[in-house]
Amino acid sequence: MSGAGFHVHGPHDHELEHATHHAAESHGAGGMVNQVAMFTAVIATVGAIFAYMGGATQANAGLYKNNAAIKKTEASNQWNYFQAKSTKQSLAEVSRDLAPTEADKAKYQAKIDRYEKEKKEIETEARKIEDDAKAWDAKSDAQMHEHHRWAQATTALQVAIALAAIALLTRKKWLEWGMFGMGAIGVGIGALALLHI
Repeated sequence: MSGAGFHVHGPHDHELEHATHHAAESHGAGGMVNQVAMFTAVIATVGAIFAYMGGATQANAGLYKNNAAIKKTEASNQWNYFQAKSTKQSLAEVSRDLAPTEADKAKYQAKIDRYEKEKKEIETEARKIEDDAKAWDAKSDAQMHEHHRWAQATTALQVAIALAAIALLTRKKWLEWGMFGMGAIGVGIGALALLHI
């Protein structure tokens, strides 16, 4: 009660002041909880997208590496075909050199000329296929590099989420800043992956 310039607290007044004081304190903590919860939800969503992109680029890398292997096999087949033509050409050259008549020599020389022409065509095709294999290998390597970037970004975001949980439990402001820092690092690495850097 109050009267004539002095104030006397009743038991309920003390509890009301205590509740008001704790409400002000928890309002600051409640703000932190809301902020960390929102951050965690956003970062978890971004992390899920990064994880998907990491998986997609890894799958692409595997497919491109498979295409490179197929092209290498095709090139090997072409080189085997080239070798077969070389063997036939060598036999034709021996036959020409041993031929008893000029007509027979001319017949074998025509085969030699044909084999030489076919070998050049086969060699050109084999080199083109080898270049295709190298291009597929390069694409695969680029996709694997991008996959590693997505994986690094996802890992950084997972660390940020772990820091968020610890920050909520301990109410340490420096952990909250660490959470934001790791989140920024993760998003930055994800931007590098998006830009193929």
